[in-house]
Amino acid sequence: MFKHSRTLPGRPSRPGPEDFEQASELFRALGDVTRLRILDALGGGELRVQEIAAALGMTQSAISHQLATLRALRIVRARRQGKSIYYSIDDAHVKRLFEQGMQHVGHG
Repeated sequence: MFKHSRTLPGRPSRPGPEDFEQASELFRALGDVTRLRILDALGGGELRVQEIAAALGMTQSAISHQLATLRALRIVRARRQGKSIYYSIDDAHVKRLFEQGMQHVGHG
């Protein structure tokens, strides 16, 4: 995800300004309660918008709006099967980041 921009002799590469901007966008997206609840719902596997909306007690339109943001940042991905679109967490990194955040708040 991050393109390290500079390497000094004998030192590991360091993130560049663009990397910090991308990370900021990622954390901003994860700073929304609804988006976190969507990730929690998707933690059990793929779901359709209708299923996520029912699980969260929200409208499909509201969920679709949040999923568009999460997709743009590659936090979730979509897979079409027939007329249905199934959403899932994009990769293990995102799932681990979410789980670690939830563990952190659980340690009071």
